[in-house]
Amino acid sequence: MQHILIVEDDFDIAEQVMLFFKASGFKTSHIADGAEVVPWVEENSPDAILMDIMLPNQDGVECMKQIRAFSMVPIIMMTAKVAESDRLKGLEFGADDYVCKPFSAAELVMRMKAILRRCAPLADAESEKLVNVDEAQLTVTLKGQLLALTKVEFDVFALLYNAPSRVFSRQQILDYIQPDNFDISDRVIDSHIKNIRKKIKSLNISPKLVGSVYGAGYRYDEQQINNSN
Repeated sequence: MQHILIVEDDFDIAEQVMLFFKASGFKTSHIADGAEVVPWVEENSPDAILMDIMLPNQDGVECMKQIRAFSMVPIIMMTAKVAESDRLKGLEFGADDYVCKPFSAAELVMRMKAILRRCAPLADAESEKLVNVDEAQLTVTLKGQLLALTKVEFDVFALLYNAPSRVFSRQQILDYIQPDNFDISDRVIDSHIKNIRKKIKSLNISPKLVGSVYGAGYRYDEQQINNSN
């Protein structure tokens, strides 16, 4: 059952909308205070959000801007404003659709269903992605599991990942992660690789994801992740 968050400080409107969504097979939650929205979304990850712009303590546009920093959850904005500039502002900051009050609750449900259908292929693709390297947050997930790497281990993994099947020598890897340290033996890379493989294995994934090429160095082999249990 898909979960819709209704953000609306007019309780009569919120109740009407929630009744229509529940009748259409959705689970709903309601928040009336803008300051509560972002923490709630971070904790509960709804499938979509229907959000009024005019809210106490923090308006809907600011809520949406903060949500877009960590989530692409579908958002439909609601407002009594009808000026084109107001609609464009909402869309500019990441709204997927925009409705003006008064509106038909039945039409609103249909719009929400259409947006959820449109977003479903993207969500499915993300969930099916076996390996995800986020260089902004320095994180690696394998089959949806977080690989707890140190900063240096992340740098080593990311280097190999970004050039699949290419073989990197120990010295090439060392030059990449510590270019100004000339007194460090390239054998330190073996230790980093060993730690990375140990952490990969702890997730029940083949440590050969980071493979060895005898006498040459190391490479990334994503085919190995398909061989894992």
